[in-house]
Amino acid sequence: MRTVCLWIVLCLVAAADEGMWLFNRPPAELLEERYGYKLEQDWLDHLRESSVRFNTGGSGSFVSSEGLILTNHHVGAGIIAALSTAEEDLIQDGFVAATREAERPCRDLELNVLVSIRDVTDEVEAVVSGDGDEAVMQRRAAMAKLEAVPEGKRDRLRRDVVTLYKGGAYHLYEYRRYTDVRLVMAPESAVAAFGGDADNFEYPRYCLDFCLFRAYEDGKPARVEHFLKWGASGAQDGELVFVSGHPGSTNRALTHAQVKRMRDVRTPYSLERLKRREVLLSAWSARDLENRRRAKGRLIGTQNGRKALDGRLAGLLDPGFMAGHLQAEQAFRERLSEVDGGEEAEAAFIEIEALMERQQKDGFRGALIGGGDGFGCDLFWLARDLVVAARERQKPDAERRSGFREADRVSLELGLFSEDPIYRNLNELLLGDSLTFFCEQLGSDDPTVVQVLAGRSPQARAAELVAGCKLDQVELRKRLYEGGMEAIQASTDPMIAMARALDEETELLQERWERDNEALKQAHARIAAARFAMEGESVYPDATFSLRLSFGKVSGIEDGDIPFNTNFGGLFAREEAQQSTPPFNLPERWKTAAVEGSVALNFISTNDITGGNSGSPVVNGAGELVGLIFDANLDGLTNDVAYDERRARAVSVDAAGILHSLDAVYQADHLVAELRGSGD
Repeated sequence: MRTVCLWIVLCLVAAADEGMWLFNRPPAELLEERYGYKLEQDWLDHLRESSVRFNTGGSGSFVSSEGLILTNHHVGAGIIAALSTAEEDLIQDGFVAATREAERPCRDLELNVLVSIRDVTDEVEAVVSGDGDEAVMQRRAAMAKLEAVPEGKRDRLRRDVVTLYKGGAYHLYEYRRYTDVRLVMAPESAVAAFGGDADNFEYPRYCLDFCLFRAYEDGKPARVEHFLKWGASGAQDGELVFVSGHPGSTNRALTHAQVKRMRDVRTPYSLERLKRREVLLSAWSARDLENRRRAKGRLIGTQNGRKALDGRLAGLLDPGFMAGHLQAEQAFRERLSEVDGGEEAEAAFIEIEALMERQQKDGFRGALIGGGDGFGCDLFWLARDLVVAARERQKPDAERRSGFREADRVSLELGLFSEDPIYRNLNELLLGDSLTFFCEQLGSDDPTVVQVLAGRSPQARAAELVAGCKLDQVELRKRLYEGGMEAIQASTDPMIAMARALDEETELLQERWERDNEALKQAHARIAAARFAMEGESVYPDATFSLRLSFGKVSGIEDGDIPFNTNFGGLFAREEAQQSTPPFNLPERWKTAAVEGSVALNFISTNDITGGNSGSPVVNGAGELVGLIFDANLDGLTNDVAYDERRARAVSVDAAGILHSLDAVYQADHLVAELRGSGD
């Protein structure tokens, strides 16, 4: 039976390198007990301020005092693709800025660096006295007040109230914000994602999945005090290593009722949507080289998501796993009578189960209409954000939805006014397919479906909407945004008109979701209170795309005799064995470069990671950067709900391999000098 490690079962946590730990509640005792390593506060603070969050959904780190940032190629792929043209394909051909002046400005990229954390649980809970809509508004107002940033500081400061333990605690995270970010270097996608979808989530791997950006302030490279020194020798077998990154979400604190819904409803729905999108983009890309360039980033992301969910579903369908999960929950519930608040916690389990049953009957209407699954194209998302922004700005700031408050204005406007290219043919393709999915899920006679299609087929309606839409013009978006609700109501743009027509139902669905979410938060808070009464607050919460620390060791897999690392020699051997057939074909410059086969390329470790950790730095005990997280193996895909140290592994690019490629293949002497200088 698979070992189940829930945060509610502390005795299992200490038995493995499990945990996505809060920086303000690090696993100091566990580290000293298991590895004899003493965690120092100065070391933690330095690592925290060296770590970077990408608003595109990944992680990174500063690697020089002049704002140089390391992350994955696949984290930067969408940005790199947006900087490409039909004449200059930076994804396919790679890019190296020879000078600072040649570094390419990224149009809508925001980076965040965590500078402080404060527990505000009491401040949030003190104002929440009701339930339902009343509690939603009370909590929203409390969080808005805490997140408020003085107007003159919004360009460089961001505050987020982070919900932890599914509602058991709230912490205020304050970030330094960077919005002037430039592309410095990216290898060709053929080597960054060598092996493509065939090798994705497999190991051994041979990927050079990295790229470099630079943060700027006042038009000059940012001067940063905290950055990671480069460990040129890379990762060593058996050594203790740490990962500092922003895991997106995990579900280890879910009740058994919630896990069953994930298995039976949520994951199959998401897989169906991703698989049809993958087939659509693959077929469209095969028709034309320019189509392929335009769709490549979306296709890679879709394939990544599909394979990750396939792995999660495989774990959830394992009867042994589900039996272990249920057993762990029952063991916890049996102990509730021993603690104050135990009766309330038991009632919370029953309440959550009832809520899951109701949500299952509701289906996915909220995701299809309110979440945009039925309208999956850039032009509609822009229209929806413009309509919602106009509606929310009519409310007092404390009553606005997250994402549309004054404190969110910089991030919102960065996305709305981006000058990244919008491809009409790709938007028409995606919208037509989304509308078809919309019809299939809700039925052709559904009143909203009838209203949206307006008597046309999904493909014909998509063509009509995209042809008449002018939202690819940045100046028009600015006029609509600045004109508020009056401009939105007067607009004849068909995409705005559709978003406007859907807004009332979207708002109702959002309100229902928030009521359900508030009920879940309050129920989980009662369970968390009982948990804390039993064990204290020594266990990590689920991931929330906020900064976390994990520890582990560089380690191969005994079962199967899988080595801890691969090297460049293995890369060339893999290409030869596959006769250079895509996706196992190296770029031409690699075939003539003086690459040393013995230099390490990828390695694996027992660190606990999940989606969002991509681009996270891997550091040794001395705080030196030795690797760059880019993937998990197949056994690691169930990390979302449980961690398995025996076979689950985090996969990283070795720091030695990155440095060697910059030197031997890309002749980027200036970058090599900058990185080596960081190690002085």
